Amino acid sequence: MSDPLPVTEFELLRRHLLEHSVKRGDFVLKSGRTSSWFIDSKQTVCRPEAMVLVAEGVLSVIPDDATAIGGLTMGADPVAFVTAGVAAARGRPLKAFSVRKEVKDHGGGGRIAGALDPGDRVVVTEDTVTRGTSLLEAARAVIDAGAVPVLLVAVVDRGGTAGAMAAAEGLTFRALITAPDLGFDYEGA
Repeated sequence: MSDPLPVTEFELLRRHLLEHSVKRGDFVLKSGRTSSWFIDSKQTVCRPEAMVLVAEGVLSVIPDDATAIGGLTMGADPVAFVTAGVAAARGRPLKAFSVRKEVKDHGGGGRIAGALDPGDRVVVTEDTVTRGTSLLEAARAVIDAGAVPVLLVAVVDRGGTAGAMAAAEGLTFRALITAPDLGFDYEGA
C-alpha cells in the first residue's frame, strides 16, 4: 500500500501511535484471542498534537464527493468529528454522525446520532480495526438510513482482513497505518 499521507506526515503519525497508542505485553483481544501487543488509537486520535495529522490523513484518502463521515460509536467518533471539523475549517462541508450499538427506542429513535441524511455519500470510519466487523456493521446502518457508503477507512489496520471483508460487500477499504507499518505482523482472524 502506498502511503496516503506525505512521508513526513505519515512518519509523524506512525511515531505518535508508537509512542502513545501501542502497548506491549499480554493482551486478550475483543475476539478472545491473545496478542503480544495492543493498540489504543484513541491515545493518538484524541491528543491535540495528533488530531490534525489524523484528519489530514483521512481527508487525503476520501472521495471528493463524500458528504458525511461517521461510524460505530466509540471507535469512530473522534476520527469522524475531528475530520469533519478540520474539513469545515478548510471550506469543505462534511457532516459527522455516530452509529449507536443498539437502536434507541425513545426520542427520535434509530441507530444514527448526528447529521446523516438519505442520499449522503458516506465515509465509514474507525480508529482501529482487526477484522473489520465494526466497519461493516456501521456501513449496514448507513444503508438502512438511506445513505450510501463510499469508503471504509481506519486509522490503523492491525488485522489485515478488513480489505477482503469490505470487498466481499462491494466496498472499498483504506487504512492510514497498518500493523506492519508499526513493526508487527497482521493479526486478523
